[in-house]
Amino acid sequence: MSLTNILILVGFSLAIFIFSKFDRTHKLRNPLLLVLSTGVIFWLQPALPIRGLDFWLPIATLALVALGWVLTSKPEERNPRASLITGALVIGAVLVIALTRYLDMTGIITPSRPPQTLSVIVVLTAVAMVLFLSYILLKGKSSLPYIVGVTILLVIFAALKLPVLAEWLSGLLRLWSGQSRELASALDLRWLGFSYIAFRLIHTLRDRQNGRLPAMALDEYFIYMLFFPAISAGPIDRSERFIKDLRQPFIPSAEVLGAASKRLVIGLLKKFVIADLLAMIALNAVNAGQIHSTGWAWVLVYAYAFQIFFDFSGYTDIAISMGLLIGIKLPENFNAPYSKPNLTQFWNNWHMTLTQWFRAYFFNPLTRALRSSKNPVPVWAVILITQLATMTLIGLWHGITINFVLWGLWHGLGVFIQNRWSDWTKLLSARIQQKPFLNKVVTIFTTLLTFQFVALGWVWFALPSTDLSLQVFGRLLGMGA
Repeated sequence: MSLTNILILVGFSLAIFIFSKFDRTHKLRNPLLLVLSTGVIFWLQPALPIRGLDFWLPIATLALVALGWVLTSKPEERNPRASLITGALVIGAVLVIALTRYLDMTGIITPSRPPQTLSVIVVLTAVAMVLFLSYILLKGKSSLPYIVGVTILLVIFAALKLPVLAEWLSGLLRLWSGQSRELASALDLRWLGFSYIAFRLIHTLRDRQNGRLPAMALDEYFIYMLFFPAISAGPIDRSERFIKDLRQPFIPSAEVLGAASKRLVIGLLKKFVIADLLAMIALNAVNAGQIHSTGWAWVLVYAYAFQIFFDFSGYTDIAISMGLLIGIKLPENFNAPYSKPNLTQFWNNWHMTLTQWFRAYFFNPLTRALRSSKNPVPVWAVILITQLATMTLIGLWHGITINFVLWGLWHGLGVFIQNRWSDWTKLLSARIQQKPFLNKVVTIFTTLLTFQFVALGWVWFALPSTDLSLQVFGRLLGMGA
């Protein structure tokens, strides 16, 4: 997001903060958040070359969220009247946005002119009918909603992240909209916030299957899924924690405003000063092929390592500051990850909500399955399989390319080796810890070693092709310089 977009969102958050001072009944915050979050997904959606797609993708987001609620909410927990009011607010917001096509407001709310209003009404009606049928057909089922929901999300994810499939789908959509199929590109399908919404949907589907999901009204579910401070880059909040904050009466205070302001300033400095300055010399596809010295190669790699940290952690600070102004305490995402003495601790402190999500919904279930199988798998093999599989999936979440797979395998093998080394050297570590000076020296060494490993891993992450990555590794080792 641009600085202008962020400042406007901060303005929205501040408006809710001020409005909450006069909302003595504490009943107007949810409707306001619902309408704002609905509008923001249209406003932040990037402009796309396929006609009307940057309007239909937010519609698809709303449909997926509504379907998620249908699949996860229990019939006895539903309030038909409240649900109808929520549906009317969302549909009303969409129709108001659609009507801006007649006001020459392109670029203010939507990136391009909205489609014909009749088309929007027809699509909204069709979506409502599908949701109603889903409720009737899937009512009372236990595992089927989870299977249906996750299957839909995985198919969409593959269509967006796999370049070949994305380009084919782009060509199909271009043909449908009467545009040239020859110009199709995988970049035509940029769907705002889909990855983070998918994580939240899978979280609620899985917790519903396990009986751990708290009861949520339709408006609460929409707000949780579309919460505008975290829609584009997280953090990934858990529903039970989010809903607890949402249901608490929010009383604005000078302390809250001060804490939010401090976090906002820190976030803006990280993202738009430090990260943007580092981006001028950070490793990328353009300068990777222009490196002619080993020294500059290391400068570019280190610059990228710190640029991605300050960029991402800066946005997290901004999102948390906006959440505070609304009365929602979003979870922390970073805790000085580059200062950790081993790779396991690095991942426990880098993008923490992502790591925790994969641990809860993939790593732990896979570990339990391997350990409880009829033919027990050796401990070392369990650790190797689970680490490689988890880190590879995290890589694929960023994009279905060879380089992201290699980045995942790099970290999966790294965590496995570090885990085995720690297990083999337990007695030695215990002796070292009894000697403060030696322990400090070893900690400094392992911290630098961990950072070096992570920084080198970013080469796979930052570049689009394996050949270019190997070329950079060669430069780093003084080959071809």
